[in-house]
Amino acid sequence: MRILIWHVHGAWTTSFVQGDHTYLVPVTPRRDADGRGRARTYRWPERAVEVAPEQLRTAEVDVVVLQRPRDLELTERWLGRKPGVDVPAVYVEHDTPRGAPVDSAHPVAGRADIPLVHVTHFNSVFWDNGRAPTTVIEHGVVDPGPRYTGEEPRAGVVVNDPVRRARITGADLLPRFAAAAPLDVFGMRVTELPGHLGLDPERVRAHEDPPQREMHRALARRRLYLHPYRWTSLGLALVEAMHLGMPVVALATTEAVEAVPADAGVLSTDPGALVVAVRALLADADLAREMGGAARRAALRRYPLSRFLADWDVLLKEVTA
Repeated sequence: MRILIWHVHGAWTTSFVQGDHTYLVPVTPRRDADGRGRARTYRWPERAVEVAPEQLRTAEVDVVVLQRPRDLELTERWLGRKPGVDVPAVYVEHDTPRGAPVDSAHPVAGRADIPLVHVTHFNSVFWDNGRAPTTVIEHGVVDPGPRYTGEEPRAGVVVNDPVRRARITGADLLPRFAAAAPLDVFGMRVTELPGHLGLDPERVRAHEDPPQREMHRALARRRLYLHPYRWTSLGLALVEAMHLGMPVVALATTEAVEAVPADAGVLSTDPGALVVAVRALLADADLAREMGGAARRAALRRYPLSRFLADWDVLLKEVTA
C-alpha cells in the first residue's frame, strides 16, 4: 500500500512508518510545516520516501493519512483529488480539543466519508465527533529496551515549546519540582525555559531537541520521569520512558491515569503530593527501580509496536477495500 502522510508529529510518525507499506512524505524546499520530509532526529526506514508536492499530481496513492485541517486542502491541491471522495482517507487526531472541550466539534465531524482515528480514549470522549466514523488506535512505540540505571538523582522531563505552551505542558509548575529535585528538560525550544522561569540553570538544565537515541540514553540515567502536563493527549515520551524502565511522577490528567498503573509511579492532581513522590524516589533508588520495572511491563503490555501496526493495517484495509 502507498500511503501519503505528512511529517507532523515525529515520534508518532516514527512508529507509523515501521509498517510494511510505502510511505510518501511530502518535502518542500524550506522543509516547513507543509513538507518537513523525513525525520532528522529519529530513525526511519527507507520505505519512508520523500516526495515533492509537484510529484504528487501523478503519484500512485492508495490512501491519505490526514492529521490537520490543512491536509484536506493540500491533498486536493497537490493530488488533484478530494480526500474521502476521490481517494480514501483517514484523519488522525493527536490532540485534546482546545477551547471548551466538551463542546468542540472536530474538523471532520460533519463528514461520514473520512474515518476519524483518536490516539486515546480520552480524546475520543472529549471531542464532538459528529457523523464521522470514529475509532481509537492507541499508541505503540519502537521499544528502546530496558536501559534504566537511575544513577543520577535528577528528574527527566520531555516537553516541546514549554514557554509558549506553559499552561498546557505544566511548565509553570516546574519551579515547584525544581525545588525538590534538579531537572533535566529535553525537547524543542527548551533553552528558553530556565531564563524564563528565573531558575538556577543547574537546577533546570535544558537539552535542545537531541536525537531520539541520545535522549533515551540520557533519560535512562535520571532517577525518574516527571510528566507535568495538564492538557495533552498522551505524550509519547511518557510511553517511551516507561519502556526504558523509568518510574513516573505525573499529573493525574487526561490519558495518563490509564497509561500509568499504581505500581509504576505516582499520579495526583495535587502538585504537593507529586513533590513528595519526587523526593521519595530520589531518596530510595530501590523503590525507583521497582516502580520502573512495573512501568516497563505495563508499557510492553499496552503500547507494543506490533499491536499498533496491526490495528492500523486492519483499518487501512477497510478504508481501501
